[in-house]
Amino acid sequence: MLVILTALEVERAAVRARMTGVRRHVHHAGTVFDVGELAGRPAALGMVGTGNARAAAIAERAVAEFSPSAVVFTGVAGGLRDWLRLGDVVVARKVYAYHGGYSDDTGFRSRPEAWEPSHRLLELARALAREGNWGGAESVPEVHFEPVAAGEVVVDGRTSAAARYLWDSYNDAVAVEMESAGFALTGHLNDDVPALTVRGISDRADGAKDVADKADWQAVAAGNAADFVRALAAGIGGAEGAREDERTQVPVATYTNVAKDNARVGQQVGAVYGDFHVTQRSPRRHA
Repeated sequence: MLVILTALEVERAAVRARMTGVRRHVHHAGTVFDVGELAGRPAALGMVGTGNARAAAIAERAVAEFSPSAVVFTGVAGGLRDWLRLGDVVVARKVYAYHGGYSDDTGFRSRPEAWEPSHRLLELARALAREGNWGGAESVPEVHFEPVAAGEVVVDGRTSAAARYLWDSYNDAVAVEMESAGFALTGHLNDDVPALTVRGISDRADGAKDVADKADWQAVAAGNAADFVRALAAGIGGAEGAREDERTQVPVATYTNVAKDNARVGQQVGAVYGDFHVTQRSPRRHA
């Protein structure tokens, strides 16, 4: 099972349009997920709303509910570099929680936290980008593997205080958004569930966000990111009953414990990501 999370409705709709066999799944606390298949893989899709705290809470809920083999956050982001084109895809090779710091009478000093994604997922994403045939349109957007900054404010200006702070303290971040830090922390806290952020550039964070939004770049960028996630899903192991042999894919292991006579066997496989089945065999009859 693959879990995909988004923040906005336009992002959720982009992924939902690429899923098949979708049905509603309601968590006991009321959170609604769409469960179906993405690229032939079992997948659960959820929307968290904006902000790292919401992303962390719903991501934790999704991991507990579905025991996924991997989790992906997808959606849109603001670009922090002039060489980024609207519609480009950024895969986060590092996520900064950039609002951490220490303030006293002498000023503010950054105290960031940062998370790197799953090595296997990142390598699979790089392989897909090199192949270049993952897109749904005739012109495949460019894919960049760069750090992403996730904070608690919308950044829309190159000379604002927030923009200057990002440039001074997080100079390698090429995109900014508001959820991936909470999402990445959840993956880390759950025995390192493989986690990856995939974002489409919907504006340049340069004061013209409203203009880009009115031109429907959010839908374009969200769709490009969803196309890449669909290709990623096709290569991720962990689907029920699947066996993956390619080295670029996340491996699936099957363990069988057999109890005979009056013996009892419990779970002996350590941490489990994905489905876990316990069955009882009927006693063999002898003629």
